[in-house]
Amino acid sequence: MKFDTQAIHAGGKHTNPEHALNPPIFMTSTFTFDNTDKVDDVMSFKSDDYVYTRGNNPTLRLLEQRMAALENGKGAVAFASGMAAISSVLFSLLRPGDNVLVHRTLYGSSHSVVTETLPRFGMGFRIGDLTRPGDIASMVDDRTRVIYFETPSNPNLDIIDIRRVCAFAKTRGIKVVIDNTFASPYFQRPLELGVDVVVHSATKYICGHGDVVAGIAVANDPDYIMSLKFEYMAEFGGVMSPFNAWLLLRGLKTLGVRMRQHAANAMAVALHLQKHPKVTQVFYPGLAGFPGHDIAASQMSGFGAIVSFEVRGGLEAAKRVVNNMHLFQLAVSLGDCETLVQLPAAMTHRGYDHARLAEFGLTESMIRISVGIEDIEDILAELDSILANA
Repeated sequence: MKFDTQAIHAGGKHTNPEHALNPPIFMTSTFTFDNTDKVDDVMSFKSDDYVYTRGNNPTLRLLEQRMAALENGKGAVAFASGMAAISSVLFSLLRPGDNVLVHRTLYGSSHSVVTETLPRFGMGFRIGDLTRPGDIASMVDDRTRVIYFETPSNPNLDIIDIRRVCAFAKTRGIKVVIDNTFASPYFQRPLELGVDVVVHSATKYICGHGDVVAGIAVANDPDYIMSLKFEYMAEFGGVMSPFNAWLLLRGLKTLGVRMRQHAANAMAVALHLQKHPKVTQVFYPGLAGFPGHDIAASQMSGFGAIVSFEVRGGLEAAKRVVNNMHLFQLAVSLGDCETLVQLPAAMTHRGYDHARLAEFGLTESMIRISVGIEDIEDILAELDSILANA
């Protein structure tokens, strides 16, 4: 099946009660057994029946199977949030004394987990510019167990060569974990390029409607998936609600349609901004002159819907731009049908040391747009209106 068909039908055979077209929401915390033999079968994994929703649930299982199919993986684990997925995966792959190498630009909470939380448990970190794969060898040591990054990165859209990083990592026995939130499985499937674990903030494009907080991890190793689910997700307790899983299944049905419209609008926005006299720099991998454009074209089937830019006049001008929006909304999230705008250094990435923002590829005045699926003429008219205030 092609992607759009998988997004609607993938996930194995499921018999829906009363011949319902859509699967039900199994809003139950616990499941019952016919006898103690059944209990033993489930508890020893001889049966794939259910015990307790913190470990498994039919609605959650369907979502996990569908996401595994879309990422071309062997299994997936659903989490209560994107950060639950990211932190659980990192803890599952690291031990005290180990370290993780991360790209210099990460989502703010991911940066905090790596630089503040992991060290409290005896795990170290290294930060480097992974867009320079020739330098990676100098960034790792014999205690590096994981390389973790986003591509495109949040919010400056850095593009990292996934194949080259994975080729290096495999020679050293290092696991590669990638946050695929910006691209979604529609535009990028990192497992096919050699990545070990893919994580998503499913809150974003997987949902697409701004009404769910959720996370997903996908991998090709079934044993790892079992460990991640029962030793980390279930034990840490970051379980997704069955209702949220049902909403994500609904969102997945239109993922391909939405991503095509998002990306078409984003390209129009990037080209428009590039020509605007008040804009000094545009960050979008779809632009031919953007660093990493050729790599993005080789590992992605589309360039996504996040566009960042700088305006003349710096921070004060940027504040005037975002404070005078009408159609667009000032918000920290992304991936919704609505166009959302923010100043990352003041919002999602405010935990970074502002005196060292340039080291992380950021500035205080960078504006990030999550381009929605509204009519492009209305989006461009709003852009012109808010840029007039710069």
